[in-house]
Amino acid sequence: MTGYDALLVDLDGTVYQGPSAIDGAVESLEAARATATLSYVTNNASRGPDEVADHLRRLGLTLDTGDVVTSAQAGAAVLAEQCDPGDRVLVVGTEALAEEIRLVGLDPVRADEDGPVAVVQGHSPETGWPILAEAALALRRGAVWVACNVDPTLPHERGLLPGNGCFVAALRMATDREPQVAGKPAAPLLQQAIRRAGAQRPLVVGDRLDTDIAGAHAVEADSLLVLTGVSTAADLLAAAPEHRPTYLGPDLRVLGDDLDATRVVDGDTGAWRARREDRMLVLSRADGDGDGVDDDTDDATPALRALCRAAWDGDGYDGVRGEDDRAEKTISTLGLGAG
Repeated sequence: MTGYDALLVDLDGTVYQGPSAIDGAVESLEAARATATLSYVTNNASRGPDEVADHLRRLGLTLDTGDVVTSAQAGAAVLAEQCDPGDRVLVVGTEALAEEIRLVGLDPVRADEDGPVAVVQGHSPETGWPILAEAALALRRGAVWVACNVDPTLPHERGLLPGNGCFVAALRMATDREPQVAGKPAAPLLQQAIRRAGAQRPLVVGDRLDTDIAGAHAVEADSLLVLTGVSTAADLLAAAPEHRPTYLGPDLRVLGDDLDATRVVDGDTGAWRARREDRMLVLSRADGDGDGVDDDTDDATPALRALCRAAWDGDGYDGVRGEDDRAEKTISTLGLGAG
């Protein structure tokens, strides 16, 4: 952690899945508090910061409510810059989102007949056709449109569920308009977290390339991808430059290791090497005694870092294969393969 004064940590898929903490997350974050300020930065606008903070405390984390920064807060702040005090805003989302609108001096409503000048849209498991219809009417009248996030999926202990982006897509289709986005990968949410933490060199931590890691690029910050949520090894190999993380780990326990060794480019790949053969990525073991790497480890991320270097050093690839059974097993563990 040397050199970073704040961690901007995603929640869904990074710290927890559903109500339960991911293995090693709480212990690793509590240890990180000794060297850096921790901010918990979530694209999920369905809960208020006090409710999120209570959940994190129940998991065993030490924090104040002000350490939580939500996309609902960011969305409200974006609207406050464009609306006059007291203006009405149609809320597509939970009462927690409506409360953030009140806190910036705007008036939340739920119907187009109330004359809203703006629409704010955040995740709610109760979102249905009636409120989307009201929002479509307001947007067709020219109301300002701010989406708290456009995540297509939401990590859950049961799997990936529809995210706010699915409902944003419905309004996009119905109105032929594009929203302003407050949450990751857009900059406003992370900028708010950086200001609140007083950070000079933050590290963005998350599980999604298209939100957490792309958001880090948007604010010119380094990033750590953990493989506990949405993005997969295959996603990482195919990642565009603006979606590529600085560091890669299997989960948040990597924060307690030599973080610099986990750099995707120029970090430690242990005994693993990878090369390109035309459009095929080939994974192999280095010559010698294993280069000091424990052969019994379950951590396949050193191999993945090696594969990333080969994949990113060219224009796409058609598959991955191993030179021996050990390499093939590791490729299978990563969910990769030929074709």
